[in-house]
Amino acid sequence: MKRTMLEYSKTVLQKVSFDAKLFYKELRKALERLLPEEVAELKVWLENFVMDKPELKSSLMYLKA
Repeated sequence: MKRTMLEYSKTVLQKVSFDAKLFYKELRKALERLLPEEVAELKVWLENFVMDKPELKSSLMYLKA
């Protein structure tokens, strides 16, 4: 089964979500590698993912930059 870069990025972000600093680093890497339409999908996913994780909510600022 072919895995898209978007799905891979989501998996990595979920796995490193225990460490905010590492999460931000991986998010920046994902934003550099994804296509614009994939970034839009990642934004929707990220908003839902960090809803119950206050330590990661500041990661949403990376999407506005």
